[in-house]
Amino acid sequence: MIQAPSPTSNNLIACIGCGALVPDTAGLTHSYIGALPGCWAIFGEVLAKEYGEYNYPAIHRMTVDTYAAQHPGVPSRHSIQSVAIHLISLHLMLERGFAAEQATKAIRLALQQRTRFVWLAPPPPLGALTVLDVRQAKTLPQHEAIVTRWAKSVWQAWQPHHATIHQWAAL
Repeated sequence: MIQAPSPTSNNLIACIGCGALVPDTAGLTHSYIGALPGCWAIFGEVLAKEYGEYNYPAIHRMTVDTYAAQHPGVPSRHSIQSVAIHLISLHLMLERGFAAEQATKAIRLALQQRTRFVWLAPPPPLGALTVLDVRQAKTLPQHEAIVTRWAKSVWQAWQPHHATIHQWAAL
């Protein structure tokens, strides 16, 4: 799904999800994650670094959850489920201390009750950090520290919905 877009100009534009100023490019995005092609391409760069240079670190789960929660898209069956699952995972890792593997198992269980999930109106803004901040990391420890700060920032932005997310995550 990730494809580097081809530039159409040197202009920057605010991403519809995270608000980061990203290249105004043409290209593919995700079908229900609300991101502009330029932001989606930067996310692809970050994932490529995680898969390659960083050898698929445990922080990957948090990277994906944070990006998805910061780019909720518009109400649809897929986006509702995506936002719910990624916010549940952030809750479990950040507030309950779950390791990535534990969070992944827990969200599989939560998916069994996906009919309980409803659209959560995204609060503006959706965090102070973005994938642009993560892209600046030069080492794995820097990457992990920035992803953790980014995740905490996005999780805090969703604070008006924490009670609902806690209920969904009750295992």
